[in-house]
Amino acid sequence: MPREKSAGVIVFRREKNQTYYLLLHYQSGHWDFPKGHLEKGETEWRTAKRETAEETGIKDLKIIHGFKYYIKYFFRKSYGLKGEARKKAPWVMKFVVFYLAQTQSKEVKISEEHTGFIWLPYEEALRKLTYKNAKNILKEANEYVVSKKNL
Repeated sequence: MPREKSAGVIVFRREKNQTYYLLLHYQSGHWDFPKGHLEKGETEWRTAKRETAEETGIKDLKIIHGFKYYIKYFFRKSYGLKGEARKKAPWVMKFVVFYLAQTQSKEVKISEEHTGFIWLPYEEALRKLTYKNAKNILKEANEYVVSKKNL
């Protein structure tokens, strides 16, 4: 079974004692965090930072040390395929590591991979996210942010 590895970031910012999380709207219709594939020789954190900059234009990420979250899932690589070809597409095992990072930037310049973005407070972001694993990541990240008063 083919395997892929990606890295991403749960990006947050603070404004008037409120924490906001950045969600991206992907062309396939789901809401998720910035993430992408590791390039040869690249570290996970470097990938996460690069992908966030490419997908959002945000470059002033301050990594929050002590938070790292791993997920694994399976998907079919069937982009552009239809009918029987889509059903026969191979399953891929995907591993993704997520980091938590703070930004001062409010402005976002999305890439062509996305159709939109939104900054939301925790509860609203939790409802907006599409996948259960993304909701779990956000829960863990928010608990970490709340527990660290001096972020």
